[in-house]
Amino acid sequence: MPKWVEYKKTAQERGALALELYVVITTPTGPDADIPGTLPDHLAYQAEMERQGHLAFAGPVSDASGENMTGEGMIVYRAPSLDAARVLAEGDPMHKNGVRTFTIRRWLINEGSFSLSVGLSTKAVEFK
Repeated sequence: MPKWVEYKKTAQERGALALELYVVITTPTGPDADIPGTLPDHLAYQAEMERQGHLAFAGPVSDASGENMTGEGMIVYRAPSLDAARVLAEGDPMHKNGVRTFTIRRWLINEGSFSLSVGLSTKAVEFK
């Protein structure tokens, strides 16, 4: 497999978007992890990261069946580097307080689409 920077350059040369983001998979430290007690601080941190332009997407993920919550989540950050994204993840109260641990990976977005509709007079926003 090629090195990351080589692959990113090749993707850009073929016309792909090659937008680099950072995916954090966050996992509870155990069954006694105080996720509910840490949630308000975590959400406040997420809102601040969104205001600063660092947070692209975030939310919980289900178990493999798709039927149950596990306390796990996924966060996608915009950052200038993997190290900078790691600092953002480490600043999350869930991680800082030892309620969750995380792994982080670079993510290169090359393909896909989404739709955004903004109603100017109704102030309605629809994201698909």
